[in-house]
Amino acid sequence: MGTTDTNASVRSPGKRLGFRKSLMTLAASVMLATSAQAATPSTADVNTTDLAVTDDTVTVGILHSITGTMAISEIGSVQAEKLAIEQINESGGVLGRQIEFVQEDGASDWPTFAEKSRKLLRQDNVAAIFGAWTSASRKAILPVIEQYNGMLYYPTFYEGLEQSPNVVYTGQEATQQILAGIDWAVKEKGAKSFYLLGSDYIWPRTSNKIARKHIDKLGLKVVGEEYYPLGHTQFNSVINKIKLKKPDVIFASVVGGSNVAFYKQMKAAGVDFTDEKPLLLTISVTEDEIRGIGGDNVEGIYASMKYFQSLDNPNNNEFVAAFKETYGDDMVIGDVTQAAYLGPWLWKAAVEKAGSFDIDKIREEFAGIEFTKAPEGYVRIHENHHLWSKTRIGQAQVDGQYKVVHETEELMEPDPFPEGYQ
Repeated sequence: MGTTDTNASVRSPGKRLGFRKSLMTLAASVMLATSAQAATPSTADVNTTDLAVTDDTVTVGILHSITGTMAISEIGSVQAEKLAIEQINESGGVLGRQIEFVQEDGASDWPTFAEKSRKLLRQDNVAAIFGAWTSASRKAILPVIEQYNGMLYYPTFYEGLEQSPNVVYTGQEATQQILAGIDWAVKEKGAKSFYLLGSDYIWPRTSNKIARKHIDKLGLKVVGEEYYPLGHTQFNSVINKIKLKKPDVIFASVVGGSNVAFYKQMKAAGVDFTDEKPLLLTISVTEDEIRGIGGDNVEGIYASMKYFQSLDNPNNNEFVAAFKETYGDDMVIGDVTQAAYLGPWLWKAAVEKAGSFDIDKIREEFAGIEFTKAPEGYVRIHENHHLWSKTRIGQAQVDGQYKVVHETEELMEPDPFPEGYQ
C-alpha cells in the first residue's frame, strides 16, 4: 500500500497529489460557501482560542496507524482524508484559508494514540483531528480530546454505547450494522445458529455482546464464541470447532492483518464460502482488507456496511475516479475509507455555518448538517453526533469487490444507546 511520512506538515498548494479534471469537477460541485470565501474574515473574528489558524491557513491533524497490524485497514483512511483536504483547498479552502495538516502514526498501539493526540492538540494546536480506527484507539484519544476541548472525526463502524460532545462519528453504530446485518441473515437466509468470532479488544467483544443479546431476543442460538489477540495468525483450532458445531452463520469481527491468515486458513481447510454452509457475515472486512487477503480467499462472504466501492451513483463515480487518479488504478476503497473522506467535508460545513474555527461554536452547528455529495449517497448529522445513513449488505466477489444484495429503503436513524442492549 506504499509508505507515508509519519510526521509531516504538508502545505497546499505545494506538494500536489496529482488529480486533475475529475477532481476539479468534484471540488466545484461541493463548494459550500462561495460567497463567504470571497471576503475572508479576519483571524481575530474566527479564532479566539489560539488554534493554529492564520490569515491564510488552518492546520488540522491526521492520526492513524500506518505501521503495525492495523496499517492494512487504516492507510486508506489517511488517503481519503488527504484527498478531501486537497479537494477542499481546490474549492477555496475553509473560510478562505488553505488547510495544512500534521500527520502522526498511532502505530497500532493505544498509548501511542493518546500521546500523539496530546501532541496534536497541545503542541500543534490543530483545529480538528481526523483519526483512529479501532475502538481501543478511540477510547485512548477520548479523555485527551475532552480534556483539551478538541474535536475528533472518527470514521470507523463501531459498537456504539458512546456519545461525546468532542467526537463526530462518521461510521455506523451497532443498530445500523450489527442488528441490521443479523436481521438480514435471519430474514433472507433463514439463519438460526451463529458462531461469534472476533479479535480480542473492546469493539469485537462489545459488538458480540450486542449480537448475542439480539440473537437471544430472536429466539435463536449462539453455538460458539472465540477471541484472538490482534496480529494472531493461527486459526486452525477455531476452524475445527466451527466445522464441529456447524453454525448457519459465522459472525466475524476479526480485524487487521489477522484477517489474511484466517481467510486463507479457512480456504485451506476446504471451506467454500460460495456454498454458504456456513454463511460468513463480517462487520470488519472491507475492500481494503480484501486487497491484502486476496479476493479468491473471501469470494462468497457477506459484509454488513453502509458503503461499497461498487455503488453506482454519480457521487461515488466521481469519488472513485478522483481516488484512483490520485493513488493509482489498483487502489480500492472500503467503508471506513469513505467514512474518513466525509470528515473534512463535514468539519468544513460546520466551520462555515458557525463562521468560526472555535470548537464550542462549531459544536452548536452540527445537528442537521448534510453532505449531499457523499459517495455513499447522502448523509446528515444527528444531534447525537452520529450520521443518518443507509445500511447495505454486500457479497464478496473474486475480483475483490462487493456486489450489493440488500439496501435499506430509507436512511437509518443512529441510536448509539439502543434500549435493551446496553
